Amino acid sequence: MSTQEKEWGLITEFKSSADIYHAAEQLRDSGFKKFECYTPFPIHGMDDAMGLKATKLPWLILACGLTGLATATGLQIITNMDLYPMIIGGKPNGAGSIVAFLPVMFELSVLFSAFGAVFGMIGINGLPKFYNPVFKHEAFKKVTDDGFFVVVSVDDPKYNTQKTTEFLEKIGGKDVTVIND
Repeated sequence: MSTQEKEWGLITEFKSSADIYHAAEQLRDSGFKKFECYTPFPIHGMDDAMGLKATKLPWLILACGLTGLATATGLQIITNMDLYPMIIGGKPNGAGSIVAFLPVMFELSVLFSAFGAVFGMIGINGLPKFYNPVFKHEAFKKVTDDGFFVVVSVDDPKYNTQKTTEFLEKIGGKDVTVIND
């Protein structure tokens, strides 16, 4: 096992939310794809400034909800109309009794949607993630208070330590530092 640390990316700090927003736009416009912005609070429009695509989570939740609906409907139709019919007062077990199924259909749709939302979000975000080399950077502790940081990953196709450092300094980043893992 090698004890030599390898380069993981570059981190730089910006003064304000407006500065980091414009830096994200400039990084996106210059072709960078694998960079993260860390801020102490959400910044409206940052997703667009970074060029992030829309998440697929709503479609996953819809699919889970429809699966719950189909499961509830199928389960109740099979059990109440076919396997164990209960003829009460001579009333038929046809489509007219579907109204009685609505509460269970609704509940299973909501349950499956909730599970899809939680586990989908965990999966899409790559959680749980117990370690990130950014946490070793001393100044990064300010991100929960008043620090605005951009981290450019070494995995970005446009990444070059020297050129990326110069670019980050040009767009207003201060204290550009290499992060090792």
